[in-house]
Amino acid sequence: MNDTIQQAARAAGARLAPEYGRRLPADVEAALHSGDGASRRERYDPVSIGGLIVSIATLAWTIYQDHKKKHNEQPSTQVIIRTVRIELSNDGAPEQVNAEQRDRIIEAVVEEIAQAISDETDPPHDQ
Repeated sequence: MNDTIQQAARAAGARLAPEYGRRLPADVEAALHSGDGASRRERYDPVSIGGLIVSIATLAWTIYQDHKKKHNEQPSTQVIIRTVRIELSNDGAPEQVNAEQRDRIIEAVVEEIAQAISDETDPPHDQ
């Protein structure tokens, strides 16, 4: 898993922690280091939301790379968000995450991916 995905997943976990609990950043970290972090659980397990964040970050990064390669330009954040929504089935989300929550998670993760990419491509500024 590349640094951009990890950076975006961590940032999204921190950003979504007020809504999903202060342990979410740790749950994202656990999902980053487990092979099945996004597996579906019978009952609510915060790690499954962490896994969902990592899955969305990975998918968004793949969509970004594929679009850039195919069209020779960076896709807009909205293009990535729409594509993730289409490609991510509801079966991949924990039962307690409704469609509205899933969409907010997607938006937060994709915005963090865009920010991470921007950070990588912007030259450092001397202060």
